[in-house]
Amino acid sequence: LPAEALPECRTRVVASLEEVLRVEGPAVLLACDLLLGPQPEHTLQQVPAHVPVVVTDGGAPGFEGPAQRVFVDLADVSCPKRRRALLAAAGRHARTAHELHEVHAQLEDLNKVGMALMSERDPDRLLGLILTQARRLTDSDAGSLYLVESDPHGGERLHFLRSQNHTLPDLPSPDFTLPLDETSIAGYAARTGEAVVIDDVYRIPGHRPFSFNRSAFDEKYGYRAKSMLAVPMVDHRDRVVGVLQLINRKRSPDATIRTEDDASRWVDPYSPRDVEVVRSLAGQAAVSIENGQLYQDIENLFAGFIKAAVTAIDRRDPTTAGHSVRVTELTCDTARLIHEQTVGPFADVRFTDEEMKQLRYAGLLHDFGKVGVKEEVLVKARKLPPVMEARVEARFVLIRTTLRARFEEARARLLTDGGSEAETEAAVEALRARLGDDLGRIDGYLDAVRNANMPRVLAEDAAGVLAEMAKETFVHLDGDQTPVLTHEELHYLSIPRGNLDEEERRQIESHVIHSYDFLQNIPWTDDLSRIAEIVRGHHEKLDGSGYPDRVTGSELCLETRIMTVCDIFDALTASDRPYKKALPVDRALDILRMEAADGCLDPDIVELFCTSGVYRKVLERDWREF
Repeated sequence: LPAEALPECRTRVVASLEEVLRVEGPAVLLACDLLLGPQPEHTLQQVPAHVPVVVTDGGAPGFEGPAQRVFVDLADVSCPKRRRALLAAAGRHARTAHELHEVHAQLEDLNKVGMALMSERDPDRLLGLILTQARRLTDSDAGSLYLVESDPHGGERLHFLRSQNHTLPDLPSPDFTLPLDETSIAGYAARTGEAVVIDDVYRIPGHRPFSFNRSAFDEKYGYRAKSMLAVPMVDHRDRVVGVLQLINRKRSPDATIRTEDDASRWVDPYSPRDVEVVRSLAGQAAVSIENGQLYQDIENLFAGFIKAAVTAIDRRDPTTAGHSVRVTELTCDTARLIHEQTVGPFADVRFTDEEMKQLRYAGLLHDFGKVGVKEEVLVKARKLPPVMEARVEARFVLIRTTLRARFEEARARLLTDGGSEAETEAAVEALRARLGDDLGRIDGYLDAVRNANMPRVLAEDAAGVLAEMAKETFVHLDGDQTPVLTHEELHYLSIPRGNLDEEERRQIESHVIHSYDFLQNIPWTDDLSRIAEIVRGHHEKLDGSGYPDRVTGSELCLETRIMTVCDIFDALTASDRPYKKALPVDRALDILRMEAADGCLDPDIVELFCTSGVYRKVLERDWREF
C-alpha cells in the first residue's frame, strides 16, 4: 500500500485480534485470510465497533444485520486510484467513528460519575470524587476545587478546599480564601460564569484581568503549570457554587510535569470537547454539592434537635443529667469494640457507619419518654413524696409544740391553785418528766419515719413501729384529733424496697412506651428506621423479666442488648442519683456478671465490657455537656 493512501497515519502489522483491541486512537484494520481465520464472521464481531475493517483478499464474505463489520472489500478493486480513495474514506470513517466512540464513552462516564456523585453523602469524599473524575475525564495532571462561601462582612469569597497533583502527590492541600472578583482565574470563572481556557498560564494575554503567580506554587515546589481549564460549577438555579480548575492536559497519564521540557513534550491545550465534558461534570457536581450541603444542613438540624431533646430530659430530671450522653458513649464505644473483634462470638459482627449513627441517636433519645412522666415521680428522692414529707415533718413539729404548750398550761394551773410550795414543785416535776417521756417518744417516732423514708430495704421491725404510729392520734389545743401518721403516709413508708410504690414504678417504666411512641411518629430515613425498636427494648432482660413487653433474648437485637448493659452500668455507678449512692466500679461489674450468669444480660457483651475497660472513659469527665 502506498504511504499516501492513509495520510498522517502510521501502519502497524498485527498477527492477532488481541493486538487490535489494544490499539488506541483512530484505526483501520486491513484484514486478510490469515487474520480472519476459518470463521471470519465470528472474528469480525470481536473487532471494536469504531474500527472499520477493510478486507484485502476477499477472505470475508459480506453479511447483513447488526453484526456487519466489513467497511469495504478490496479483493475486486484493481484500480490503485480507486483503492487509495477507498482507504482514505476508511481513514476518515475511522476518525469519525473514534470520535463518536469517545463521545459515547465520555457520556457513559459522565452518567456513571453522576450516579456516583449523587450517592455520595460525605462532603470530603464528594469533593475528592469530583476532582478525581474531572482529572480522569480530561487526562489532567492536577486540579483544584473552590467553593463559594459567605465572608465575615456579608459578601462572598472563594474557599480553596481540595487539590490533587499526579506529579506532586504528597503535597498537602493548603487552606485559603480568594476574593470573589476577576483578579484570579478561579474568581473570574465564578464572577462571570464563563469557562476559562488557557493554553499557557505563563503567557496570559495582557488584556485579561487575571494573572498567574508562578512563584506561589511552581517555583516553590518544582512544577510547570501550562494548560489550564477553570469551569464554574452552576446549580439548577444558575447559581455559581464553586469552581473546578484543571491543570496540564496530558498525552500520557503516567507523565510528570516538572520542567519546561516536560510541559512541551507531554502537555496539550484543553479542547472544546474538554470544556463541554467538564461543564457537564461541573453541573452535576454543583447539584451534588448543593444536595450534600442540604443533607448536611438536615443532619445539623437533626443533631440540634437531638441536643435540645437531651437538654429537655436533663432539665426535666436534673438528678440524672448526663445519663443519656454517658449511655450513648458507652454503647457506641462497646459497639465499635465488637466491630473490631476478629475471634470469638463477635468475629463476624460488623457495624456500618449508618448503623453506628443510628445507634448513637438511639442512645441519646433512649430516655426521652421521661418527659411524659409526672415530675413529682420522676424527681422523687425518698419514699414519701416531697409535699407529704414536708407535711409529716411539720406535723411532728406541731406535736412537740402542742406537748410543750399543754405542759405550760398545766404548770400555770398548778402555780395558781394555791397548794403548798413543796406539793406544787413535786407536781411540776412530774409534769416535766411526763413531757420528757412524750417528747422522747415523739422523737423516736420521727427517727423511725426518717429511717423508713430512705430509699432502701425496710427494716423488719420498722413496719410494726409504723403501724403503731398510724393508730395513735394527738389532740390539738382546740380539741381536734389528728393521726400521727395517715394511712397514705403509712402506705409510702411501708414500701419494702427502693423509693417507689407500684403505681409510681409503673409510671417510671412507662417512659419506655412514651419514648417508643414519640420515636415511632418521626418519619425516619431508611438508615435510621430502627431507632424506635432499639430504644423500646433497653429495659428488657434475656429471661423475659424486663419491661415493657417481657420479651426474651431471641427477640432483642444486638444493639439493644449492648445498650441494656451500658444503661445498667451507668445507673449503678452514677454519683448524681439522690435516692442511692454510687457503687464502686468493681461492685458494678460484679453485678453485671451476676445478671449475666442469671440469664438476664448477654454474657458475651458483659464479659467484653468488663474485661476491655471500655467503661473507664465515662468515669473521667462530666458528661452533662456534649
